[in-house]
Amino acid sequence: MTQSELRFITRPGGEVQGRLRVPGDKSISHRSIMLGALAEGTTQVSAFLDGEDCLATLNAFRAMGVPIEITTSGSLSIQGVGLHGLQAPQMPLYLGNSGTSMRLMTGLLAGQAFDVALTGDASLSRRPMRRVTEPLTRMGAQIDTAPEGRPPLTIHGGHALHGLTYAMPIASAQVKSSLLLAGLYAEGETCVIEPAPTRDHTERMLKGFGYPVDRQGEQVCLRGGGRLTGTRIDVPADISSAAFFLVAASITPHAELWLEHVGVNPTRTGVIEILKLMGAQITLHNQREIGGEPVADLQVQSAPLHGIDIPEALVPLAIDEFPVLFVAASFAEGVTRLTGAAELRVKESDRIQVMADGLQACGGEAEATPDGIVIRGKALRGGVVESHGDHRIAMAFSIAGIRALEPIEIHDCENVNTSFPGFVEACNRVGMKLEQMQ
Repeated sequence: MTQSELRFITRPGGEVQGRLRVPGDKSISHRSIMLGALAEGTTQVSAFLDGEDCLATLNAFRAMGVPIEITTSGSLSIQGVGLHGLQAPQMPLYLGNSGTSMRLMTGLLAGQAFDVALTGDASLSRRPMRRVTEPLTRMGAQIDTAPEGRPPLTIHGGHALHGLTYAMPIASAQVKSSLLLAGLYAEGETCVIEPAPTRDHTERMLKGFGYPVDRQGEQVCLRGGGRLTGTRIDVPADISSAAFFLVAASITPHAELWLEHVGVNPTRTGVIEILKLMGAQITLHNQREIGGEPVADLQVQSAPLHGIDIPEALVPLAIDEFPVLFVAASFAEGVTRLTGAAELRVKESDRIQVMADGLQACGGEAEATPDGIVIRGKALRGGVVESHGDHRIAMAFSIAGIRALEPIEIHDCENVNTSFPGFVEACNRVGMKLEQMQ
């Protein structure tokens, strides 16, 4: 640990009470910039997540000549340049820690007339990109990668793209979205077939910008050569950020918390369904639709949780929420088993191994398996945990400390700002005991 490294210390006790609106949805914020930039006319975005990942996307499109004004905190005005109005950046586009930015922009940039390089931090530079570069190459794209298909990427412009029907070997919203964005520039029809449902924000938002998208069962298709028209986007609160507080309230005695204006897109609500299967008391109120996305206020009360075998069908619908679900499993009675989640090993960290190691370091019982984990509910003692620079690991162990017998100290927490600026303040606002130290 370096002297300047940001650490979190979470202490037992405290409470979880009140009302909270967590930051805007990261997935929708990314896509609002990308599609707003390619649209004709102005796109107004409210409740944009100004975390580091989404700001990396924003700065990349500014570097390609898109005027984007931050009018107030969380509000943007994007002057779209149309599908063919992007300009060659003067230098490589640095995307920090954001895998969403890199994968989606690789598809979007494959159809441009200019060359562009995409780079990232050390963590992003270890993440696999072949899952997007290989099908894009089949569409006619020309992309150079570092060894083993990893970043940095160089996308060579001026190559005509043609439509492709692609059956994804692994369910991935990022791969699907990358191919659909490339399909905007392709001749003919581009279709993606999903082995299991994944988040559909790209399809919904394309329709919101007036671009036809056709879904038949597990297949989603669009034809190239259309146009997008500027629109208004109200970004709902991110269910992935809300998940930390759903678990916090579930495991804290006498807790009752309301989470306001949360996106409850059915391709994202796996965390709610899994927690309910474990016995959580979560109720959706005031369900409504905002800009094509379903939204609700979530009421969560403390409840005794029990271990379950997590249905594999729910895995793609909760892929980002598993670190904190592993914390819930640690405080549940009995055994929780996860299978079919090998994707977790290639996130910002190997989330299966890192969570298993962290739970063991705190006195828990967790055994990593090739595609999942087995957790036996047991009181956590407390201890010191390495987050490996993974924001969701750092936040998950912050929640675990509520019920541990002694404090939990989490190292390497700078990247929490990639998805949840103000996380420590939000935790303390609802009664938790979390502090950060340099």
